[in-house]
Amino acid sequence: MRYLHTMIRVSDLEQSLRFFCDLLGMREVRRVVNEKGRYTLVFLAAPDDQLTGPENRKSPLLELTYNWDPEVYTGGRNFGHLAYEVDDIYALCQKLMDAGVTINRPPRDGNMAFIKTPDGISIELLQKGEPKPPMEPWVSMPNVGTW
Repeated sequence: MRYLHTMIRVSDLEQSLRFFCDLLGMREVRRVVNEKGRYTLVFLAAPDDQLTGPENRKSPLLELTYNWDPEVYTGGRNFGHLAYEVDDIYALCQKLMDAGVTINRPPRDGNMAFIKTPDGISIELLQKGEPKPPMEPWVSMPNVGTW
């Protein structure tokens, strides 16, 4: 058995690609456009997970499903969250904040933060290796909303 992917539905494909690719650094590895079914699937890989060539299909992926006909999606807390290991949690959280993303649970401990996608799906960010020393402004930042 091998883990393949997690699928999430997105309401705005371009906004979601900006979030996952431009801000989080993921890369598009495959796209399926189905005109008859009126949907687009975009498969993304985290940079450290992405394999090259035909091996690419062995990368663990995030599947963005964009249905062309508008739908309203509501998330259930039973889904939980996606989690990604990051090289520098402080630098990434600052980049996200600078781009207008709310840090729902700041990395006060230098190890863990939570954000949400444009469609309200929680993402846990974990510092690669040992936690960074606690520092401002993160230590003093309150939690915002839910995660």
